[in-house]
Amino acid sequence: MIKTKTPLIGWAFNDVLNELHQIVFEGVPGESEPFELTVLEREYIAYILACYYQCERCRVFHERAVNVARVKEKSPDWDWKDELLSATLFLHLDSKKLSDIEWKRWTEAWTDFSKLINLHHKGLAAYLAYAIGIARNDKNLMDHAFASISESIEDNDRLKGIIRDIDGVVVFMKAATSKNRSDPTIFNNLRSRGIDDI
Repeated sequence: MIKTKTPLIGWAFNDVLNELHQIVFEGVPGESEPFELTVLEREYIAYILACYYQCERCRVFHERAVNVARVKEKSPDWDWKDELLSATLFLHLDSKKLSDIEWKRWTEAWTDFSKLINLHHKGLAAYLAYAIGIARNDKNLMDHAFASISESIEDNDRLKGIIRDIDGVVVFMKAATSKNRSDPTIFNNLRSRGIDDI
């Protein structure tokens, strides 16, 4: 008989996290609102959040998921990893820490850079920025990204669905990345007390 270790957070929480993943990326037939963003778009968002939160386990998982989705959607070839990593560098700047003149210059530079991403995947740069804005609770970034999204989407129901999809990925990723990146430290802390049954 194979002995399964109980997760540190318990099976119930683990099950909820797995269920949340299913809801955010696959939906629940007959219960979930239809997705407005494709699986690939949601996986791109998850990937950039994994980079932003510096969670290697999540980054590897979502890089793999992006590659699978890119094949399924027959996405044209582009250097998505490097461009999304560059986007992460841009999006690490917290608007609250910038002067007005710096924020104005940042928005100009981001707008220029986002054109590179949008050439390969229309609207993606604003989705990424809005996701990081939610994650950091950065009102200026959210306002800026929302203006871009809103400008390109005429239908209010679709706009609401896009924001819902982005928010869902952020909520899931904040929980998952926090858990995944902190587990090794937690385990080491417990082992320092002689607790090895983890």
